[in-house]
Amino acid sequence: MNILIDQGASDDFLSKGQLLPQDLVKAVDETKAKTGLSVTYREQEGYDHSYFFILSFIQDHIIHHAKALLGKN
Repeated sequence: MNILIDQGASDDFLSKGQLLPQDLVKAVDETKAKTGLSVTYREQEGYDHSYFFILSFIQDHIIHHAKALLGKN
């Protein structure tokens, strides 16, 4: 199973160290042989933590989850 993460590169929470997506990516990478998990991390330039960010990438996430539910991921 693959985890999809989109992160706004201009997110204030990221720049202040309040979000640590790299920790999740590292943990998944370190345990993927045991768990079968993988992660796709996409840092999106020009986006912050806004509704517009969510609106811009929600379709990718709906498709990603639909594939997982259908066993095609």
